Amino acid sequence: MSDSAPLPFRKMHGLGNDFIVLDGRTDPRALALDPARVRALADRRAGIGCDQLIVIAPPRDPAAAALMRIFNADGSEVAACGNATRCVAWLLMEQNHAPRVTIETAAGLLRAEARGGERVAVDMGPARLGWDEIPLARPLDTLHLPLAAGPLADPVAVGMGNPHAVFFVADAEAIDLAALGPGLEYDPLFPARCNIEVAQILPAAAPECGRIRMRVWERGAGITPACGTGACATLVAAARRGLTPRRAELILDGGSLEIAWGEDGHVLMTGPVATSFTGAAAPALLSA
Repeated sequence: MSDSAPLPFRKMHGLGNDFIVLDGRTDPRALALDPARVRALADRRAGIGCDQLIVIAPPRDPAAAALMRIFNADGSEVAACGNATRCVAWLLMEQNHAPRVTIETAAGLLRAEARGGERVAVDMGPARLGWDEIPLARPLDTLHLPLAAGPLADPVAVGMGNPHAVFFVADAEAIDLAALGPGLEYDPLFPARCNIEVAQILPAAAPECGRIRMRVWERGAGITPACGTGACATLVAAARRGLTPRRAELILDGGSLEIAWGEDGHVLMTGPVATSFTGAAAPALLSA
């Protein structure tokens, strides 16, 4: 395809956490994007705008239908994104007329299945609980990190293919994430930076399922309406602290996700996907 041709894309979101989805299987230019071009496409004023840019690529593992690459709005590439995994899974299942799909990511193979309508369940793999798996800069008890900022203290660290620090608070709405998030994301304790969650335990409708209000500061993206891996990490952190059962409704700014932490250590995430629009990016954005 000519470099002067527009680049087709699909704009999708999971609970408002929004993505530009490019298909590198049909347009190889998507496979060659550098950080500057990612930033140009992700720019909400001069580009298309997104929290993350997703590239669907040919799989390297024969067990997978496709490889998913994930770039934050700042151009950095990351290994995991739960909301984007649901979106890509839905696209691939629609394309393949199949109720299930396996997606290759830098965090491993992720298996997904349709749950009716535009709802998708994804096995996000095992929660990583060791300091070196998250990773942290030095050996520490991941259930109680020596980290504090303003009213936040004593977080739980969880790895979901990306690092998370979950702070439990009395009122998640009262926390100024815009002020506290940047410093915590770049704290020296996190060599790969960190996603920051604030979580409030809510009364549960049933004893077997908890309810948690969660807000998130995502590394490389800032405050977002939802974070799938953050919801997974928060449920794991709450269960480890004995605050909820191993299944809960996570109420995020953009809506709710159902999260379950199985006895096998794997975390199952279920939630909606949506397509906002399709289009084609102007060639000028590709020469940023």
